[in-house]
Amino acid sequence: MALLTALPILAVFGYVFVPAPEVWQHLRETVLSDYLLNTLWLVLGVGFGVLLLGLPAAWLNSMCQFPGQRFFEWALLLPLAMPAYIIAYTYTGMLDFSGPVQSLLRELTGWGYGDYYFPNVRSLGGAITMLSLVLFPYVYLLARAAFLEQSICVLEVSRTLGSNQWQSFFRVALPLARPAIITGLSLALMETLADFGTVQYFGVTTFTTGIFRTWFGLGDHAAASQLAALLMGFVFVLILLERWSRHKARYHHTSSKYSRLPRYPLRGSYAVAAVLVCALPLLLGFVIPVGQLLYWSVTTATNGLDADFIKLVWNSIMLASLAALFALLLALILGYGKRLSNDPLVNLTARIAAMGYAIPGTVIAIGVLIPFAWMDTQLNTISQQWRGSTIGLVLSGTLFTVLFAYNVRFLAVSLQTVEAGLGKIKPTLDNAGRSLGLSAFGVLHRLHLPLMKGTLLTAILLVFVDVLKELPATLILRPFNFNTLAVRAYELASDERLADAGLPSLMIVVAGIIPVILLSRSIGKSRAGEH
Repeated sequence: MALLTALPILAVFGYVFVPAPEVWQHLRETVLSDYLLNTLWLVLGVGFGVLLLGLPAAWLNSMCQFPGQRFFEWALLLPLAMPAYIIAYTYTGMLDFSGPVQSLLRELTGWGYGDYYFPNVRSLGGAITMLSLVLFPYVYLLARAAFLEQSICVLEVSRTLGSNQWQSFFRVALPLARPAIITGLSLALMETLADFGTVQYFGVTTFTTGIFRTWFGLGDHAAASQLAALLMGFVFVLILLERWSRHKARYHHTSSKYSRLPRYPLRGSYAVAAVLVCALPLLLGFVIPVGQLLYWSVTTATNGLDADFIKLVWNSIMLASLAALFALLLALILGYGKRLSNDPLVNLTARIAAMGYAIPGTVIAIGVLIPFAWMDTQLNTISQQWRGSTIGLVLSGTLFTVLFAYNVRFLAVSLQTVEAGLGKIKPTLDNAGRSLGLSAFGVLHRLHLPLMKGTLLTAILLVFVDVLKELPATLILRPFNFNTLAVRAYELASDERLADAGLPSLMIVVAGIIPVILLSRSIGKSRAGEH
């Protein structure tokens, strides 16, 4: 299974050695420098943006008490439910020349076209802003969890050694939370590198858009695969930098006593500032876009809620459900295999199987198409020789290919959830079951699965929502005349029918809210001293 899930990555890297000099010369002379620079600025800008939005909010909601704090601590996760390409559509509709913001500005001032300056949302800066608004919860999520798991003991010791409240934060709390913060930042940057819908819609040329254009525009599979390999190189460098940034530093709480973390009460201007720090990202990253989507959905509901829309919903739910169930089955086999055997080879194969989550959907789609198209060619050659006719596309161009790509991409989500659930079950329970005559499968079926119902449901739900939001892999691999909510929203927005894109976009956002609430509840239970 590990080799199968690694097949797309191996296929992409295999094309590195296939010569494509003419296309590469064309890319070098025209757009390659733009791909490199835009991708670099996008990563740097989003990295700064998510830290700026996520870190202060995480600290305030972990350590301080201010009006609305209990609401903000879970509500700040809601932007996770908003795919970046959907927030890009909504802000474009609001901020474009013909949108309500500029129309109101011209109406109030009497200005005309060219009389005033207004920032262009369809730009690199706009893409950085959109991605930062929906990805900062990764930093907020992990930083807040790390702050909640800290005990007051170590912070009190720093105060007795002469540190004030801010020094305790920068010199003690922040270093203790550093691994979690770096992990959250890395996740946000991997999502940035993987983004296709936002940069494509805003006309920003990055590696993901370049891969798509080279494959479908220039028709050169080798050059597209080599661009994909270069993008994978960026991702692996990002992973290595995350590991290297920690060096050999390890941060542990050495005392076995955890005291409850008291919240510092904020009043006056400090309380107002805290509310603004938490309210602005929530308003800009969730409330305003959802309000716009609701308005569009209501205005287009008469024409939008038809048989075609019901079919879109069915296609999306069917694909997401199948992918989630397959991913759970594979995750159970791999996770339980690791539990049964602590062999380094087993651990390595599980790690290989889970590496797809770090790979952009565009790259996985290219990596899936290469071997599956080759297999189809071989099958048709054999069929032509034996039957005198071809059998068509058996693998590529079918839902099987799409589901395979989804499992390569999202198996890690299911696997990590299953491993976390198995880790909570004591090994002595396995021994007790085996001593009563149960086989290894019997222990899993009769003991573990009933104890892990909540964990399994969470794993299914997380993969379901990720698949529902996935755009580039679906766009490239879907069969002819097969659409999902994400693809339809992208097509309508590309045709500048932004209001019509509101209904499918809103459905995706609503589905994404459920796991966000589950995540918030699980973190709220992790506060040290409250077990």
